[in-house]
Amino acid sequence: MAGLPEHLLRRSAEARAKAEGRDVEEVLAELKGEAPPPPQESAAPAPAAADPEPAQGDTAPVEAPAPAAAASGPVRDLEAESAALGVPVSLLQRAMEGRARTEGKPIPAMASAPAAAPAAAAPAAAAAPAAAPAAPAIPEGVTTQRLLTVVKAGAIQQVKSSPQDKVSVWPHLLAIEFVALMVVTAGLIVFSVFVDAPLLEFANFNEQPNPSKAPWYFLGLQELLSYFDPQVAGVIIPTFGLIGLALIPYVDKNPAVKPSDRKLAIMIFSFFVFASAVLTTYGSFFRGPGFNFSFPWVDGIFFDF
Repeated sequence: MAGLPEHLLRRSAEARAKAEGRDVEEVLAELKGEAPPPPQESAAPAPAAADPEPAQGDTAPVEAPAPAAAASGPVRDLEAESAALGVPVSLLQRAMEGRARTEGKPIPAMASAPAAAPAAAAPAAAAAPAAAPAAPAIPEGVTTQRLLTVVKAGAIQQVKSSPQDKVSVWPHLLAIEFVALMVVTAGLIVFSVFVDAPLLEFANFNEQPNPSKAPWYFLGLQELLSYFDPQVAGVIIPTFGLIGLALIPYVDKNPAVKPSDRKLAIMIFSFFVFASAVLTTYGSFFRGPGFNFSFPWVDGIFFDF
């Protein structure tokens, strides 16, 4: 007990002295391994009338009745357990008493606690047996456990596999695409049955329409021909546009799949789409006779839908 702080030793001595009806200084000296101090004479109150008047200098030990709860149970040698476990005797004693109170069992006898105490140290203990302290009431729904039972045994690493956000191509993707293809085909068949194609008369090379415009998907190239040489507008610019579209995956190597994380790729693709849409719209609605510029809300629309 030499390695414990002074305040822990005194708290343990006060608890044992209160439970056994002994003097605190005597118990503290016993825990420290020192000789107990000599008993001091004190003006104690007169004992009960039923007891004979003791002599003034009588120091004969009077057998102190042990608590009723400690009268039964096996005797535990706390000194031996303390040496084997490396735990102070005071802590072992407090743990044993607390467990006994919690389980409602009698406190086992301790071999390291003496059963006799001088009468001068506790005259009141000789008159009435010391009662065991009442166990504190445990609230309803509260479960008391030992420390080792609180920690659940388990692996250090998590071996459970996390779900992956992946879908197989077959049958999930292909089945949806096949259903969409069938719906579009059925819609086109129904539309072609009730609506005729807007075909014009046969072409007459003696009567050329003015302006003569290409189909809408070639109007962007026809618009470029009004600004550049045919070699540039029909070969070089479209070739560079296709190469630029093909290089987008190599310029932007971001593996993210969310549109908000692919700003560069969306910006490059939007540039090509916007340029093509502007050229097609300009050639369709803002070109009049002779393929000259005109306002559609003034001269009309020279384009067959």
